[in-house]
Amino acid sequence: MSKTADFLVELGTEELPPKALLKLSNAFAAGIEKGLATARLTHGEILAYTTPRRLAVHVKDLITNQPAQVIESKGPPTRMAYNDDGQPSKAALAFARKCGVDIKALETLKTDKGEWLYFKGEATGKQSATLLGELVNNSLASLPIPKRMRWGANEVEFVRPVHWLVMLLGKDIINANILGLTADRLTYGHRFHAPNAIKLKSPADYVSTLRNKGKVIVDFAERRNIICTAAQTAAKDAGGEALLNPAVVDEVTALVEWPVPVSGSFDKRFLRLPREVLISTLQDHQRYFPVQKAGDLLPAFIATSNLESKLPECVRAGNERVILPRLADAAFFWDKDTKIRLSDRQADLNNVVYQKGLGSLHDKATRVAALATTLVPAVSADPDTVTRATMLARTDLLTDMVGEFPELQGRMGYYYALNDGEPEAIAIAIEEQYLPRQAGDCLPRTPAGQALSLADRLDTLAGIFCLGKRPSGNKDPFSLRRQALGLVRILVESKIDIDLPALLFEAVALQPAQQDKNKVVAELYTFVIDRMRAWYLDGQSNDFSKGDITAEMFEAVRNRAPASPLDFHQRLAAVQQFMGLEAATSLAAANKRIANILKKADVGLTKNIDESLFDIKEEQLLYNAVTALQPDHQADLTNRNYSRVLQRLADLHSPVDGYFDQVMVMDENKQRRSNRLAQLEQLRSLFLDVADISCLQTS
Repeated sequence: MSKTADFLVELGTEELPPKALLKLSNAFAAGIEKGLATARLTHGEILAYTTPRRLAVHVKDLITNQPAQVIESKGPPTRMAYNDDGQPSKAALAFARKCGVDIKALETLKTDKGEWLYFKGEATGKQSATLLGELVNNSLASLPIPKRMRWGANEVEFVRPVHWLVMLLGKDIINANILGLTADRLTYGHRFHAPNAIKLKSPADYVSTLRNKGKVIVDFAERRNIICTAAQTAAKDAGGEALLNPAVVDEVTALVEWPVPVSGSFDKRFLRLPREVLISTLQDHQRYFPVQKAGDLLPAFIATSNLESKLPECVRAGNERVILPRLADAAFFWDKDTKIRLSDRQADLNNVVYQKGLGSLHDKATRVAALATTLVPAVSADPDTVTRATMLARTDLLTDMVGEFPELQGRMGYYYALNDGEPEAIAIAIEEQYLPRQAGDCLPRTPAGQALSLADRLDTLAGIFCLGKRPSGNKDPFSLRRQALGLVRILVESKIDIDLPALLFEAVALQPAQQDKNKVVAELYTFVIDRMRAWYLDGQSNDFSKGDITAEMFEAVRNRAPASPLDFHQRLAAVQQFMGLEAATSLAAANKRIANILKKADVGLTKNIDESLFDIKEEQLLYNAVTALQPDHQADLTNRNYSRVLQRLADLHSPVDGYFDQVMVMDENKQRRSNRLAQLEQLRSLFLDVADISCLQTS
């Protein structure tokens, strides 16, 4: 049985980027795991550890020797391996050298196609310690680091300067040099609590040694849990509960090695500010956790210190002192902004360029207003509310508060509109114009908000496409993919039925950067439907899980080019349900067969079916079945009850199968042939009323 030992690698660095820390740690561990698999080194559990100053991976039960490998290699044909005198040729000698053996050690491999020189041997495995250095180096080199840096006189590059390297296999140091550092067993603890070198005996001691001697908690998840628990305990002492935004908690976890909660407070007069302003000031600017009680914010916060201070009151006072000017600035912005009505700011939108070639923000607002007015019937909105909301929609961008807190655009417009005495429906629409902001975000719920959000996305997509600045590869500087997906989500999830190509045409026609309108509209429609495809196939739709919708199902509907995304969704749901029927496979195959026959045939001879030309009973049976279902078929199509349409068509599988078993479509008689082709065309058109079933998988 192979010997095993734990392996530990730790790279000590300057403070790593907090928002990227967890991603770097996971990628480092994944790279190590991939390298071990490539090197055929079996192992046990892999643990990733990370703090602001280190990336570490602990591999349990790693085999200390690479297993031997059987090597088989085929050389030149035997007729080319020896000359007429029986002496080995250059090709044979070269093959022997390649295999590392004498020519006499080679065997002959006989096959039906001839004989070849053949070598079969065993390559002795290498010691794991000799492979781990390159393996770690490769993993570090492949980390997702957008821009690497150099430091001092070094030529090496990394995301931050590196200072120490630990590499242990069991109790032994691995001989390796990585990023200019020689591996050792010396690590370093907390920058202030334990600045001196700490000797590690073995990988198994890593976590406990740094905790007890270094004042460092290396496990990210454990550190995160400590922060959350301590924050809630401190908030409870302050009379409330901490607001723990997951992203902020992760960032705080990535900023500290030894978390210590610090309770603080601020003047209650700042509670008059909008809730989001206070939260953004505390949370996004200072990485503090706000405290609330029964939904209302308290004049308190919980900070997280990276050390245990001998003077905790000084630490508390310092955090309170830092937050005071930020809150004072926010109050100043609020008081100043509320002195000017949003409606009085509208003219100033002319002074702000929206995008070169597309005019000012005022120009964009005018275009959005025109599109939103068109959308009023589709969303059942009040026209006056939409008109007024559109006029005020982007005016909050000119306020000092949004200038300082750009993430509050829209939300501040809501507060300022209410402060101006505007109806709540208008205030809500101003905020909802930005929804959804990202994948999974909530959608606008009010009719006016839906009209504004849809119109704004249509204008953005049309404008950027008219400029010729379409997304390319992974580059999407204008977030058009997100805009298109938001458009699809609103239309489908809110059940808004619109003619998308018609609206896209209107949006393109409003743009100052004119191009071939029909061409741009076609490109835009394709772009939006492509985003819709990714949405379904990734399982992001509320109605389907990943795997429910296949590429073939989507293409079956796409081939019918529904103008309405909602109609597209309803057809897709029907096709997905149809594929669960027993008859689905045979009918999909039949449709594929019919499509191929019609493609090769001249169906222009006649569109009418003449019953008198039927000479096989299966022709009449299929004709009767199709004729019987047509009235209900048309009624269900009108009501978009596509599931019932396909369910009814699925009942045709017996007459369809019988037809193909007994009827020769391409009959020598021209009239019968034309009549049968017309019958097939009629059958196929019934399916095409919903989707192109011939696209579906039939095996």
